[in-house]
Amino acid sequence: MPTNCAAAGCATTYNKHINISFHRFPLDPKRRKEWVRLVRRKNFVPGKHTFLCSKHFEASCFDLTGQTRRLKMDAVPTIFDFCTHIKSMKLKSRNLLKKNNSCTSTGPPNLKSNISSQQVLLEHSYAFRNPMEAKKRIIKLEKEIASLRRKMKTCLQKERRATRRWIKATCLVKNLEANNLLPKGTSEHILPTALSSLPLEDFKILEQNQQDKTLPVL
Repeated sequence: MPTNCAAAGCATTYNKHINISFHRFPLDPKRRKEWVRLVRRKNFVPGKHTFLCSKHFEASCFDLTGQTRRLKMDAVPTIFDFCTHIKSMKLKSRNLLKKNNSCTSTGPPNLKSNISSQQVLLEHSYAFRNPMEAKKRIIKLEKEIASLRRKMKTCLQKERRATRRWIKATCLVKNLEANNLLPKGTSEHILPTALSSLPLEDFKILEQNQQDKTLPVL
């Protein structure tokens, strides 16, 4: 006979005068694993006498054709109030913290303040100890950003120069091939398939565009 519900934060207990049914965890490993995942309890392993009450199932999960309310074969628990459970856990932790503070309040004041400072540093280890340290960190990051920008600019310049050389060389090969100074099909062996089929006029336009970009602005 079930005594209580295994869902976190659920205080429902068995009472024959209340229209609430209790349901065992399924024996099928796949369905059982899905139920455990949905319950969201840490290191939770349901036993033979572990139950969930009907509050955690939607109405469509039940088969009401018989005299007793039964779960369908594909029913899964989807109704949980995890917020209430989290609040109760926070309340317990606060009460425990107050109890610990009351136990240590009789110690020396300096020792208590030192412990508090250490706790703050441990809990907020990502924070800076003072404004000067934060300012130094900001200046260092700004220098790193400026250095990366210079490197990126240099890489873009190298890329543009390499592109111009490549277009110029390609245009030269196409010209030599058009003037029968190179065997037909040479460009097909040198250039990728997607580019070898482009006409010479397109490469001339690309070369002209690259030259226009390098002209100084008057």
